[in-house]
Amino acid sequence: MEELITLSIQSLVYEGYGLSRLPDGRAVFVPFVMPGETVQARIIEEKKGHALAELVTVVDPHPQRITPRCGHFGVCGGCHYQHIPYSLQLEFKQAIFVEQLQRIAGIDAPVIKKIIPSSEEWGYRNTVQFSLYDSGKLCFTDFYRNQPFEVRECHLPMPEVGAFWPQIEFEPGALLERVEVRQSNDGDLMLVLRGSEKELPEMETEAPVSIVHLSGADQVVMAGNDYLVMRLLEKDFRLSAGAFFQTNMAAAEALVGEVREAVKQSGCQSIMDVFCGVGLYSAFLAEKADQIIGIESSPAACDDFAVNLDVYDNVSLYQGKAEQVIPFIKEKPDCVIVDPPRSGLKREAAQALIEKSPRLLIYVSCNPSTLARDAKHLSEAGYQLESSTLVDMFPQTFHIESVNIFSKKK
Repeated sequence: MEELITLSIQSLVYEGYGLSRLPDGRAVFVPFVMPGETVQARIIEEKKGHALAELVTVVDPHPQRITPRCGHFGVCGGCHYQHIPYSLQLEFKQAIFVEQLQRIAGIDAPVIKKIIPSSEEWGYRNTVQFSLYDSGKLCFTDFYRNQPFEVRECHLPMPEVGAFWPQIEFEPGALLERVEVRQSNDGDLMLVLRGSEKELPEMETEAPVSIVHLSGADQVVMAGNDYLVMRLLEKDFRLSAGAFFQTNMAAAEALVGEVREAVKQSGCQSIMDVFCGVGLYSAFLAEKADQIIGIESSPAACDDFAVNLDVYDNVSLYQGKAEQVIPFIKEKPDCVIVDPPRSGLKREAAQALIEKSPRLLIYVSCNPSTLARDAKHLSEAGYQLESSTLVDMFPQTFHIESVNIFSKKK
């Protein structure tokens, strides 16, 4: 067994780690800690310039450390901040966000307009995903070793999802890569089964739930419907089994509000919505804009977008990867909205957008490190980050959602 080392935690950094230093000066990253704490840890991975450590015990705790709610905390990779009071979680998230922009993008004094808390600290997720044990039991993934473990409890899902998922069990050896449970605002449930094999798993349920099996592009509806209806700010959105939707409804409303206000203040009338999904932003902008151009690579999301914005004649949709589609669109919009995955903008997509030369670029980010990387590229191309609004989409985790306003430098 590796010997224990005593570490003093200097600060929290992105991805849920505390930063300390080894005697040789290398950075060492330890999860589930707070700044100022003294802890004992065990090195589990060494790199040339840094090391990763497993927390063993907290010797001298932060005065505001609290008892985590979940028995899996400290093992599960889903939550990172349950030991931190919620108001402090927000402070740490803002500090980490600013540090990323300063260090990676070279922005000395980022303007943070505000941080919008989640209306619910627990029970906010409308979707939860599991993997499967060979036994057929639902699993989450271990933080340290990326190995599955059987789930006994989780306090993040909304009530109907939280009550339903413990009832799910499959036959041993079920060929499924992922199991997803979703709920609508009204409590309607959907079980999405994802697997590379086309053979359907054996399962029984008496619950009123839609069940859809996805294998590549193939979809089989095993029970109920192949979509849910999600209501947000008095608009209904069709959400198919294979499409993405924001998992925290109140936080999604805050995102929409920030995007709408930025477009309104700018007076932009021609809008390109890149990574538009099922139309979350376009649906609230189409009534007042002259033109909306949506771009989305997911076929399921494109089908939903077409339904959700069917009433508008000023909306067009292109299916394909952003970096492939944008160069072939002739129009040059006043405003571009991007809401990319955690990997951020591909260089080709960013360059194609820069060549469109919009006067306003709204970047909705779920990853401050890739946002900062892209902000540096945009700055070099003549765009300035005017301000950022943080929206806490995921309490108890390190994840940071933000709405970032870029304008063309004059």
